[in-house]
Amino acid sequence: MATVELRFSASPEHVRTARLVAAAVARRAGVEESVLDELRLAVGEACSRAVGLHEAHGLDSPVRVSLTEGEKSFTIEVGDDAPGAVPAPRERSAAEAAEDTDELGLAVISGLVDDVEVVSDTRGGKIRMSWPTATARPE
Repeated sequence: MATVELRFSASPEHVRTARLVAAAVARRAGVEESVLDELRLAVGEACSRAVGLHEAHGLDSPVRVSLTEGEKSFTIEVGDDAPGAVPAPRERSAAEAAEDTDELGLAVISGLVDDVEVVSDTRGGKIRMSWPTATARPE
């Protein structure tokens, strides 16, 4: 299993770089060309979501992206350090707006990726997305 790890400061301008790296590594891993546009979009949504959560919570820690080439699949995990706890009442209107954006981003990702898992706890969250590689398909 080969893994590429990225860490970038939570700034929107770094999302494009993460998308480009993800597509290049996915291509090398054997993900079909026809899927690469959807993969780029899904990675962009996941990274943008992580950047937004970091900004909303005032976090300085980097967004983490792990790209793993398995025997039959290619997996991308995007991690953030935003706590999954309920915001305080005084932050509610900003939190509601962030939650709406978050839900929309997750809906887009779910529409683009068949195998997706979202986990979140008080230490942060992670979106795991997976695509089959050429070796996973019968010839």
